[in-house]
Amino acid sequence: MRRVGLLFYTTEAASVVYRSAFARGMRQLGWEDGKNITYQGAYPNGDVTRLESLTSDLVRDHVDVIVVSTSPGVRAAQQVTKTVPIVFTPLSNVVGNGYVASLARPGGNVTGIASQFEDVLPKLLEFLHAIAPSATRIAVLVNEANLSHGTFWKAAQDACAVLNLVAYRVAANSRVQFGPAFEQMSRLRVDAVLVGNDFLFLGQRIALQELLQAARLPAAYGFPEHVAVGGLLSYGSSLVAGYEQVATYVDRILRGAKPADLPVEQPTKFELVLNAKTAASLGLSVPQAVLLRADQIIR
Repeated sequence: MRRVGLLFYTTEAASVVYRSAFARGMRQLGWEDGKNITYQGAYPNGDVTRLESLTSDLVRDHVDVIVVSTSPGVRAAQQVTKTVPIVFTPLSNVVGNGYVASLARPGGNVTGIASQFEDVLPKLLEFLHAIAPSATRIAVLVNEANLSHGTFWKAAQDACAVLNLVAYRVAANSRVQFGPAFEQMSRLRVDAVLVGNDFLFLGQRIALQELLQAARLPAAYGFPEHVAVGGLLSYGSSLVAGYEQVATYVDRILRGAKPADLPVEQPTKFELVLNAKTAASLGLSVPQAVLLRADQIIR
């Protein structure tokens, strides 16, 4: 019986879909929960200060591999163990953040999937600009607890400059900072919001969408889960598919491979998801070219 630790970010209930996706990927590779493998979930309920202690618990319970879903989670796991293999789900700037030495040769005990969100962000902004062409003042919402927030901000600044848009950096590092962040957006008189790929924003997506709706601000995201609850559009790789994909890493490690020898993979499929109801409620007309490009339209 092998044991895999799953270090999430939010609650157990909010993590079910991702845990199920990972287990599904493992089943396809011959690992049956309760027969030859067992999964141990760790849920900090959005409190990043608990990540190291939860990782320590997993190590004490002798898990064979730790699957981590967030930037702070990877850093916490690296602090706790240099020997237990760590596999991360799709994350940005994995070399720059020091998770791996390089994509081709990770080194150490860490490997996984690079989301490359910073590379697809310009295309996401292009779609937002096509749908809301009069929006020229863009708030870039970041969580400073995410090690990739600087990379995201730089990519957003560069993408806005290409389209002659003005970018404004707005930080919200916890749920209680959402209110002040939107007050800042109001003072800045922004026209639209670019939301960083972050598990704080993902876990609090309903609260975030309520504030966006009240402010009547169109928003673009990297995760389609935001669009499902009323966000305008998303463009990026599927997080659910990413959890299935990391199962291949865990499988190979359980069969004897070392993380240092498993190159970091990058997504090959990026999907555009639109919420037509939200566009209509904001008085926006989605161009036919964007509609034809969409992989999914929520009506």
